[in-house]
Amino acid sequence: MTINQIFRTIRKDKIQFIDLWFSDILGSVKNVTIPVREMSKALKEGIWFDGSSVEGFGRIFESDMYLKPDPTTFAVIPWIEERTARFICDVYSPDHKPAPVDPRDVLKNNLKLLKRKEMEYYVGAELEFYLFRRDDNTVLPLPHDRVGYFDLGGDLALRIRKKMCERLQEFGIEFEAGHHEVGQGQHEIDLHYTDALKLADNILTARMIIKKVAEEYHLYATFMPKPIFGAAGNGMHIHQSIFKGKKNQFSNPKDTYGLSKLAYNYLAGLLKYIKEICTITSPLVNSYKRLVSGFEAPVYICWGRMNRSALVRVPRISKNNFDSVRIELRSCDPSANPYLLFASVLRAGLEGIKNNLKPPKPVEENVYKIKSDILKDKGIGLLPRSLWEALEYYNRSKVAKSALGDVLFQRYYDIKLKEWDDYSIQVSKWEHDKYLELY
Repeated sequence: MTINQIFRTIRKDKIQFIDLWFSDILGSVKNVTIPVREMSKALKEGIWFDGSSVEGFGRIFESDMYLKPDPTTFAVIPWIEERTARFICDVYSPDHKPAPVDPRDVLKNNLKLLKRKEMEYYVGAELEFYLFRRDDNTVLPLPHDRVGYFDLGGDLALRIRKKMCERLQEFGIEFEAGHHEVGQGQHEIDLHYTDALKLADNILTARMIIKKVAEEYHLYATFMPKPIFGAAGNGMHIHQSIFKGKKNQFSNPKDTYGLSKLAYNYLAGLLKYIKEICTITSPLVNSYKRLVSGFEAPVYICWGRMNRSALVRVPRISKNNFDSVRIELRSCDPSANPYLLFASVLRAGLEGIKNNLKPPKPVEENVYKIKSDILKDKGIGLLPRSLWEALEYYNRSKVAKSALGDVLFQRYYDIKLKEWDDYSIQVSKWEHDKYLELY
């Protein structure tokens, strides 16, 4: 929408309030509400707020920051009784420059590396989540249904997913498909392939919508990577390609896998640097309880086409539809900050292109069934087994630091290290069951 179209919509829909959304470092949505009469000022000058109160944004002596709404993100919020619209905002420092801790600006800076070559980064996402029951205000980790992968059973589940998709479309977010996932009470909604900044905005919005619709049905939606022991985890596979104009730069119809030299270089960069950005793609202590052998989540650093145990997959395409060639990264989960996720994954791929890296041979067998000595001979490495291990790789990574910038890189590390330290001193039920009577 143009600014004039936005104002016409506001008058037509009798909008009373404007919600200004922005992302903190961890990817949580923060909000400032202003009356509609302040919208012109917000668009021209921005709205000031206290950054020291936002996770990782500022210290007490550098608290002043301001928000500038992005007009392209305007949408009317359908579920709020008081007529409200929202913008997603960029965060600025008092010197009127983009704040170095703003995840949205970090992604923009990485996308500029492609724009200089008149290229764009396109991404699609498979968003998985569980729906759990509520007992009054208490969330119970009990799935709301007993059906499985692609099952039609469970009329309520189907109705809820359709309502979620309907709300997404009301926000202007296109989806490709929705279905029941492997786990009982687990679902997936696939967000349409689009440019990376728009998709990151869409993921931020979609997570809010999915949670809100679940509440309306007295359920709770969670994107926690591994909410139930022994059940499938929540992933967020991302499909990527680079375009120049309308031409997919990853496509080569003459190649066995349909990939261009650029795509192979990009793929090699992903495989080489994935350990260094794993704390971005899998950011929680709980993420590493999803990344274990025996489930569909990848553990081994390899690639293939038919192999769903591989870290990176090259999906098949419809006949002669070469512009849909893409690379699928399968280790990410929906707890990730989408802006930092796309920035770090893109930078890893671009490093592969810059250094003309070559990927290893594809692996089309089930990696989980290959013996460890053979894996070593094939040069197939393992993803980090814990947040601590991932942080060790991250802290030494030039690629992660160049993707995030010095300030956000350090703030993110500090936040995640504290999370690990907090987790490390907890005593779990498993430890009681294992050791209490034995020692």
